[in-house]
Amino acid sequence: MQNDASIQVIDIREAFEYEFCNLGNDHVPMQTFLDNADDLDKTQTYVLMCRTGQRAEALANLLKCEKGMDNILVMTGGITGWKEKNDPSLILE
Repeated sequence: MQNDASIQVIDIREAFEYEFCNLGNDHVPMQTFLDNADDLDKTQTYVLMCRTGQRAEALANLLKCEKGMDNILVMTGGITGWKEKNDPSLILE
C-alpha cells in the first residue's frame, strides 16, 4: 500500500483496534501522534487513517489549524472504507 517514500500512512487507532485488524501500516495512536507533532518531518506527507476516517479528519484539522501543518491527508473511510472497496475479507469486529 505504501510505495512512495515521501508518503507515510499512519494508523491512529488505539492499540487494541490495531492489534485486532490492521493493514500493516505504521501505528501511532492519535494522542501520541499529536503529542509528537512538532517532531514530524515537514517534508514528509502523512496519510492518517482510523476506523471510519472521523478521528483522522479531526486530528488532521487540529494539526492544520494549530500547528500549521499542510502535509496531512486523510484516508477517506478509514479501514472500514478500505474493507468495502478493496478487501471484504477483513474482519473488523
